[in-house]
Amino acid sequence: MIYLGTSGFSYDDWVGHFYPAGMPKREWLVYYAREFNTCELNSTFYALPRSSNLRAMVEKTGESFLFAIKANQEMTHRREDTSIFEAFCQVLEPVSSAGKLGCILAQFPYSFRFNRSNWDYLRLFGERMGELPVVVEFRNAQWLRKEVFDWLRYLGLGFCCVDEPQLPNLLPPLAEATSKIGYVRFHGRNRAKWWQHEKAYERYDYTYAPEELSEWLPRIRGLDSVAEKTFVFANNHWRGQAVDTIRQLRKMLD
Repeated sequence: MIYLGTSGFSYDDWVGHFYPAGMPKREWLVYYAREFNTCELNSTFYALPRSSNLRAMVEKTGESFLFAIKANQEMTHRREDTSIFEAFCQVLEPVSSAGKLGCILAQFPYSFRFNRSNWDYLRLFGERMGELPVVVEFRNAQWLRKEVFDWLRYLGLGFCCVDEPQLPNLLPPLAEATSKIGYVRFHGRNRAKWWQHEKAYERYDYTYAPEELSEWLPRIRGLDSVAEKTFVFANNHWRGQAVDTIRQLRKMLD
């Protein structure tokens, strides 16, 4: 089963590009869920939401809709406050109890390099998340090793495949599944703004050409052949470009 969606849905710059002008924000997710069957929630990276807010989001989506929820930055970047894991798992209860939790995305920073301490932290991360399914996104290509993939399989952690600029030490467009979940994120290929930008959105300001997306068709199908669920998210979100990315991919896959 392939789930296609975007990284986030609540962007003011999507008005006029995806959301009709004048549509109240409270209706955005309902409108989004009419077209897509999954959404990656990135706001949880910055702050834990209220359970009531997540419950409202669950109620605005259909029965087969799934959420991928990004781990809080205290869990992946600072890694000092262990109590955040229990709080994070508790706040997700409305999503998991409704059967709408696809997985947790643990996006580690570029500075999270391949070493023994970080290797062991992956094990701790999985243990602290209990039974919740987790997918790991590395930002540093040092992790692309057979022993790492084997370690992820042993731990039951998924691997996040990415499409991003081909710059030194960033990940190449590799398709690998290390758990029952396949996962792909399209970040765009904006080389000029990846490291040097004034606003965070500039990094993801990119429009994919059809031939660029077609490179991923056999990779996505390959993931789908070995995984129970495969999530594909477009993160080139500026002005709704992510919507166009997923629409193109969906048409190609169909």
